[in-house]
Amino acid sequence: MSSPSPRVARQAPVASRDTPVAQLRLLKIDLHTHILPERWPDLAKKYGYGSWVQLSHQGCPPGQADMMQGGKFFRRIDCNCWSPDARLKDCNATTVDVQVLSTVPVMFSYWAKPEDTLDLSRYLNDHIAQCVAEDPKRFVGLGTLPMQAPELAAQELRRCVQELGLAGVQIGSHVNAWNLDAPELDVFWKAAEELQAAIFIHPWNDATETPDRMKPYWGAWLVGMPCETTLAICSVTMGGVLDRFPRLKLCFAHGGGAFLATLGRIDHGFNVRPDLCATRTKHPPSHYLNKIHIDSLVHDLDTLKFSIAKIGADRIMLGSDYPFPLGEHHPGKMVEESDLDDKVKDAILYKNAVKFLNLDATNYQ
Repeated sequence: MSSPSPRVARQAPVASRDTPVAQLRLLKIDLHTHILPERWPDLAKKYGYGSWVQLSHQGCPPGQADMMQGGKFFRRIDCNCWSPDARLKDCNATTVDVQVLSTVPVMFSYWAKPEDTLDLSRYLNDHIAQCVAEDPKRFVGLGTLPMQAPELAAQELRRCVQELGLAGVQIGSHVNAWNLDAPELDVFWKAAEELQAAIFIHPWNDATETPDRMKPYWGAWLVGMPCETTLAICSVTMGGVLDRFPRLKLCFAHGGGAFLATLGRIDHGFNVRPDLCATRTKHPPSHYLNKIHIDSLVHDLDTLKFSIAKIGADRIMLGSDYPFPLGEHHPGKMVEESDLDDKVKDAILYKNAVKFLNLDATNYQ
């Protein structure tokens, strides 16, 4: 990759390494942002099959490119999806101190041959690690894994954390036909717990598998994704994942989907149909609220306050889904301008992320 141009850094007061976190000025850490390389090899040519994602700059206005999947148009993106400089200009304009970088979920490629997904994952992870290394005060990285091959996923997770210095990984809400409680995934969960790696769980369904009735009105994104996340949380709770691996560090995107809003129904179902729901754990899903995190991306202050009441302010972290239209366009603005207590604001805007990502807050001052 070409050498980066000089970064545009946001000025911040200097803090001593011994300064307690509570005395530092307010930080803003955006846990949920996506990034791609500006270019990558022709994957269909390299691997010889499949509907791989490519980025086409041909025929696009300057500063834009088309994501193509299997030769078909998927999404047009702006340069802030690949350019660290463009991202930092946006960060400075919205007072975001630190972005946590993860790939775009369509790149998960769980459908492919494991060795090919591993190869692509290593390419994407190396790119994210390079972005972090070039500006470690502004970026933190999360890798991606070949989750369809859990042994390989555990291997690449170790490389991400121990060799590349990433804080953890982003994974999908399911892995092909497996929900997240599939026994095959235990080798991955074991490695994640041992490493105390941050695991950010993002919903995804391959667009080619979306039922026709979900296509109108952006249904796959507006309705399908919250359902996906809800099922993922039910899987790790009722599936006993958090019993087997109680020290996992999990965060679910988009405010946990519809989980908190339907928790009463889910718990009630657990209690009245234990033959269906209590097959792998004796505890209802609400028992595990102190073991999971969600991001703040709910787009509505009343919903955020409801989430705080249900799961606690110490379990919520700022997430914007930058740089995509469905995200929060001014990350953290809703929290900052709200009537929430200052301690709650601090927790959501940075303190919870510092702990979740195993960061030294003084490194970002």
